[in-house]
Amino acid sequence: MKSLIVDVRKCNGCYNCQIACKDEHVANDWTPYAKPQPDTGHFWLKLNEYVRGTVPKVKMHYIPILCQHCDDAPCIKSCKIEGALYKRKDGVVIIDPQRCTGCRNCVDACPYGAIYFNDNLILAQKCTMCAHLLDRGWKEPRCVDVCPTGALTFGEEQDLKSLAIDARELYPEYKTKPRVYYIGIPGKFVAGAIYDPDEDECIEVADISLIDQKTGEVFKTVTDNFGDFWLNGLKTGTFSLKIEKIGYSPVEIKLISTEKDVNLGDIKLFKNVT
Repeated sequence: MKSLIVDVRKCNGCYNCQIACKDEHVANDWTPYAKPQPDTGHFWLKLNEYVRGTVPKVKMHYIPILCQHCDDAPCIKSCKIEGALYKRKDGVVIIDPQRCTGCRNCVDACPYGAIYFNDNLILAQKCTMCAHLLDRGWKEPRCVDVCPTGALTFGEEQDLKSLAIDARELYPEYKTKPRVYYIGIPGKFVAGAIYDPDEDECIEVADISLIDQKTGEVFKTVTDNFGDFWLNGLKTGTFSLKIEKIGYSPVEIKLISTEKDVNLGDIKLFKNVT
């Protein structure tokens, strides 16, 4: 069974994968695998950009979204025409362009938004994992072939076990048993900068403690020589933050929600009065 592993940490946003998909499928008829992809509007592999936080505490990453070739595929269940939407023995899910009637059921059923409707041809279309190339002896789809950083890895599930240890589903709550897995999708972050307003100086090596209000778990770091701190890889939740430095009055910030990444901005720390 084939699987695709995406290492988000290695993706630099070059868009080669998205462009290669267009190059392979626009104006090319690969029946019975797929009819030509429209040159605009369809992204059988779409590279999404995610900008997180606010200036100057900003991070970004990229995640390619494509058909997840699910083992428990909602699109297949939604299709009323026998053989129009099926899973191959190698795990690749195909929409047969000669049998699809254009009912759009599968478009609505896909929770990943990975199935597109071709208004000109009156049929649903999506990533085929370049099955027409695999059946000719290619070892990987075009998107994997052109990736310059090794962010995409395709192969037999058994051969990818060492990589899959760190991989997870994009949206496990969908329970579709996808065959596309992701490594390194970043968690939320809380960041800020600490300074002494009287001295107008950054405060180095201040102790930062972030406490999960639900579990009590504590995440710790210290400020760098610019007074900056980052707490990465957090889950969505509510936290409180404690800032401590010898010679200064501690500061506590409560009810920090990580629904979105948080930049707390510049935080004042005042010296103890003696």
